[in-house]
Amino acid sequence: MAGTDRYAMIEMADAVLDYGGAAVLDGLSLSVAAGEVYALLGGNGAGKSTTLSVLLGFARTRAGRVAVDGVDPAADPDGARRRTAFLPENVALYDHLSGTENADYLLSLADDARPRADIADAFAATGLQEEAWGRRLGGYSKGMRQKVAIAVALLRKVPVLLLDEPTSGLDPRASADFNRLVATARGRGTAVLMVTHDLLSAADLADRIGFLERGRIVREVAAESSDRFDLRTLHAGFASGAAA
Repeated sequence: MAGTDRYAMIEMADAVLDYGGAAVLDGLSLSVAAGEVYALLGGNGAGKSTTLSVLLGFARTRAGRVAVDGVDPAADPDGARRRTAFLPENVALYDHLSGTENADYLLSLADDARPRADIADAFAATGLQEEAWGRRLGGYSKGMRQKVAIAVALLRKVPVLLLDEPTSGLDPRASADFNRLVATARGRGTAVLMVTHDLLSAADLADRIGFLERGRIVREVAAESSDRFDLRTLHAGFASGAAA
């Protein structure tokens, strides 16, 4: 398992999980340190969503070790979730509430209420236009809804951030804003795990990229020099894995 000298905020070692007699995670090992962004790439059925479910305590492995900031999410799911902010691909927001009211409510549910000024600053940082903050979400586009969810996730200054296809629905400018916000989270010591099939987004953000196939990481690449990643090599590796 590739690793780092820094403290592993997210750790999975030889994790095995079966559904219906088939191994969905088959000896999965990965670690994400404080202040590191790790992108987990894989096609449909590779085990990306299951990995997040295990880290959030919604699914239990039958073998291996899993820890979120030292907490086993299977034994103490509430403890693990208190240490985690999660941005799902399809966020459940409330159409009858405004953007600000949604953020206020979701933060309160997480016992992490913030002043309205902080919410406004977060919305501005995501690129959500100020005229939309007080409007009901029923009239929001997918990208606007995603910006509300991103703001809420990043306002929760917890040690671990889990992202599920975070740039889905974002235009190029919004994606650039998102990348900058993730860099800010990394700078304050947050461990970020992003699961995605978007190779370019992973290459822009990640310190390390792991290629997931059939429930295990078959290849891992670390960013190097100013060019970070060789996109042609990454694409060739991802394409061959997706076709396998």
